[in-house]
Amino acid sequence: MTGAAAPLTAPGRIVADGLTFTYRGATRPAFHDVSFEVEPGGCLLVVGPSGSGKSTLALVIAGLIPGDILGELSGTLTVEGSSGIVFQDPGSQLTMERVEDEVAFGLESLGWSRDAMGERVPAALAEAGLAGLERRRSHRLSGGQQQRLALAGALAPRPGILVLDEPTANLDPDGAAALFERLAALLAEGSVTVVLVEHRVDAAWPLATVVLALDGDGAPIDVGKPGLVLKRSRTRMAAAGIWLPGKTLEPGPGPGPGAGTERLADGDPMLIADGLRFGYERDAPVVRDVSLSISRGERVALLGPNGGGKSTLGRLLVGLLRPDHGEVRLVGRDPSRLKPHDLARLAGYVFQDPESGFLANTVSEEVGLGLTPEEAERLPTLMDALDLPLASFGERSPYRLSGGEARRLSLAVALVRDPEVLVLDEPTFGQDRHGYDGLLRILRDRAGAGTALVVATHDLRLVRDLGARVIEIDDGWLVTG
Repeated sequence: MTGAAAPLTAPGRIVADGLTFTYRGATRPAFHDVSFEVEPGGCLLVVGPSGSGKSTLALVIAGLIPGDILGELSGTLTVEGSSGIVFQDPGSQLTMERVEDEVAFGLESLGWSRDAMGERVPAALAEAGLAGLERRRSHRLSGGQQQRLALAGALAPRPGILVLDEPTANLDPDGAAALFERLAALLAEGSVTVVLVEHRVDAAWPLATVVLALDGDGAPIDVGKPGLVLKRSRTRMAAAGIWLPGKTLEPGPGPGPGAGTERLADGDPMLIADGLRFGYERDAPVVRDVSLSISRGERVALLGPNGGGKSTLGRLLVGLLRPDHGEVRLVGRDPSRLKPHDLARLAGYVFQDPESGFLANTVSEEVGLGLTPEEAERLPTLMDALDLPLASFGERSPYRLSGGEARRLSLAVALVRDPEVLVLDEPTFGQDRHGYDGLLRILRDRAGAGTALVVATHDLRLVRDLGARVIEIDDGWLVTG
């Protein structure tokens, strides 16, 4: 992500006074009484626990609320200049079939000439680390690559205000570092005003000129210069579950019983992959000749760059995809040939995009689909442990949850059936400190009870805290493991 060009518009000032928004039908505001001022060329960093209204505030600043999303907005907001936004779920904002067309579409809608687009599109893709993928189908990109594409589309027109909702959530470490370097360069040039919602505060905090911290009810804890906010409100922010700079790499809770990278000696491996190959398109393999075995209670981390094949391999292991060559054996059976209700009790899968797996209109309906009486009996305890108590969340729409809440709901859907194998794709995305700690406790407990865990992740903190065996995949090939 190198190189910059002069913006088409000057960076804008953003001023909010008593800003409050309530979704139509909601019983409480998503956020309320928010006031701040960001000077042109500055950076507003918004932090808060899951469900605190951070993403909603980003949509308001970008002008999508209240225009495109129904609800009541009060207070005043002044936004000077044009804005671009990258959503928390980048796939939801992609509209064109091909990568280069996605970036060109935004420029064309702004009246750019064909010649100007011909120069800017490849440059924007190169800056986002997508050079060479111009003709790739957008929906076949990995989650991290889709995030890079959304960033390229937002940055291509060189807006005066750039709104980024957890832009590094699906990026590999190199991609995240490159993004922060790019933002630092843009801010140093004074070419854009940035609104950044981010949990990776160690890298984001130094970019901020203003920090806004929200509590779990969407009320401001503090707002001001980064150093002053940290000095005044560190204790309150930590109590709310907000990740703080200098805290994200502290040792997590102890590994607990059964932790470590050793395999449990209890007979044959629970999950075996032998010579797996798979591609979404002919002559374009995504997984290449992968063989591995995983034992009962083992904790395995799939690491590798964006587009390396982690998510695809995870889906092959639980039968959501059928390999072009080779085979998978889950407790001695081919998971791709099992009936859905049988597969759900042998293997669970938590999607990188939780909404892609939701089927029902309420949280209670979603998590209760197809449960046996025994499973239904243990559901309330599980939902409490995931900080999604049915008394508070049961009647809410799964599609109106925050990113972290939706991820935990997806985990509950898989865990309530007590599967033998659980595959999780970026499970810590969008999680505040409390959500992370609760997730970690549950995963350790399940592994201790014999569930085999496979976690596709860029979160090295989670790898360490789980005590996981690392399997690295790059360009479809196993590199380690």
